[in-house]
Amino acid sequence: MNTSLLIWIILSPLLGAILNGGFYIYHIKIQKVPEILFSIIGTVFPFLAFVFTFILFLEMNQSGIVYSQHLFMWIDIDKLTVPMQLLGDNLSIFMSLFVTFVGTLIHLYAVAYMKGDEGFGKFFAYFNLFLASMLLLVLADNPIILFIGWEGVGVCSYLLISFYYKSKENVIAGNKAFIVNRVGDLGFLLGVITLFFALNKTGISFGSMQLHIHEASEPLLILSGILLFVGAMGKSAQIPLYTWLPDAMLGPTPISALIHAATMVTAGVYMVARFHFLYEGIPNVGVFIAYIGAFSALFAAIIATRQTDIKKILAYSTMSQLGYMFIAVGLGLYSSGLFHVFTHAFFKAMLFMGAGGLILAIHHEQDIFELGKHRMKLPIISVTFLIGVIAISGIPPFSGFFSKDAILAGAFASEHYLLWGMGLFTAFLTAFYMFRLYFILFVAPNQHESKRHNTPWSIGIPLFVLAIGAMFAGFINLPEVFGGGHHVDNWLAQLQSHPHTLSHTTEYFLIFASVSVALLGMFVAYKRYANYDFSKRETEEGLIYNKFYVDEVYDVLFVKSTKRISSFFSDVMDTKIIDAILMGLSRSFVAFGRGFTFLQNANVRYYAFYMLMGMSAISYYVYTKLQGV
Repeated sequence: MNTSLLIWIILSPLLGAILNGGFYIYHIKIQKVPEILFSIIGTVFPFLAFVFTFILFLEMNQSGIVYSQHLFMWIDIDKLTVPMQLLGDNLSIFMSLFVTFVGTLIHLYAVAYMKGDEGFGKFFAYFNLFLASMLLLVLADNPIILFIGWEGVGVCSYLLISFYYKSKENVIAGNKAFIVNRVGDLGFLLGVITLFFALNKTGISFGSMQLHIHEASEPLLILSGILLFVGAMGKSAQIPLYTWLPDAMLGPTPISALIHAATMVTAGVYMVARFHFLYEGIPNVGVFIAYIGAFSALFAAIIATRQTDIKKILAYSTMSQLGYMFIAVGLGLYSSGLFHVFTHAFFKAMLFMGAGGLILAIHHEQDIFELGKHRMKLPIISVTFLIGVIAISGIPPFSGFFSKDAILAGAFASEHYLLWGMGLFTAFLTAFYMFRLYFILFVAPNQHESKRHNTPWSIGIPLFVLAIGAMFAGFINLPEVFGGGHHVDNWLAQLQSHPHTLSHTTEYFLIFASVSVALLGMFVAYKRYANYDFSKRETEEGLIYNKFYVDEVYDVLFVKSTKRISSFFSDVMDTKIIDAILMGLSRSFVAFGRGFTFLQNANVRYYAFYMLMGMSAISYYVYTKLQGV
């Protein structure tokens, strides 16, 4: 058994981060280091993590064993024992497999994207650390170790979103992501603490919790389940803790791809799936999660229909797709939700990479209408971008169709018809705004001569590989109605997923409905934008374009109110009350002390007088006592 490989899955990118960090310090302090060295370290070590994961996957596929590696005991206080221990079961290896694979491709892409940047080495140090943190989160044996990785991806996202820290806007975006996620993290911690005490301190590993989950009272389990999901809301950008995600697009495009495809935002879905044994016993909380996911999916899709920034459109599409994933895990369809995480990683990484290629070609322009107006001939990017758009729109036989259709069919089979309807309408909007994006970027006639722009191989190769995944990854979990074997569902059988039982006639109807709304969205986008006249561009305004003014509402309710409260405590409570009281007391003591200064004035006659008075008082006291006798 290659149990020791678990730690090397994490250590590989971590060593890459340490080496790149060390060489970068040497680069800026002593002597210039060539970019090729940073590139080799930054791409080889994530690839090694993928190789180690793939080896474990092959062994598990043959033997069915579960890996566990105990490193050391971190905390041992009374009944609280927190070992530094890793778990390689079907769920964690499934996640690690595509996280390392897609992560490696994004690292390779970043070599060309970040070429010539003064912080090239620092970027890859942060990038490798980001991947290592996600892998620690995925492979953790208990929620405390998971939380270390959870916080690690949060810190790395802050460092990378605000990578160009000389821009105030970038720093504000990084701060926003960090602060909003702290709200979710507080919920996560309180949820773990509640669950630990609800289980009477029987143990904090996932296995121990699952073994004793029946011993806890239902109210505490419900509270714990809600608090844990608050953490998922922040990390996976669901209503109401989603506002950081669009602003996070100010960071370099490779970090956008890594956040959205393989790391941070998928962590919330993974965490809910990891606590499946908890949510199985509190189905009402699961339904609540599913509805939050449905509203988030629909809300984000509506906003995306009017956005003009290419990366923000993709960001809202991620929030929307995450909503589908939470519909699935909320209804107990864990394997369907995780399968959508898997397929989404391919086409979303490819879409962000394509967007980055366009941004580089048009001199860092992100407005889709300007990109379309000053279009360049980018055959690799245009073809792969179209593949990604088709996949995310849920058009067969591309991967997004199979994973999204499984979620919609599961919602219908579980008789949550409102969730199914919301998901179906969101599918229409998804096809509309994604094909709107494609038609504006690549189809609508422009007024400028298109020039050919060569795509670097380190961008072209990852796009090609991801395009293959976007087209064919769905066949891995081909449903029975198409003669498939549900391989992902079988691999993740440990999650006790609820397989839906539908007749083939019903499944065909659901497939027809899903494909029809996607084609309808595509058709509406074609009629509106395929022949778009860039010279008559409308001014973007309105409720949807301004994202329903949620940021402004949050600014008034939380930011400005917090500032006012802080100013009140600073200017009134601290200065006029607390300081006034303390300074008044100190002045009183000073005045009191000065009143007694005549007692110590260095005048011998005064001291003789004090002695006489003291002796007289003592003599009088003795005399009265003797008289009494």
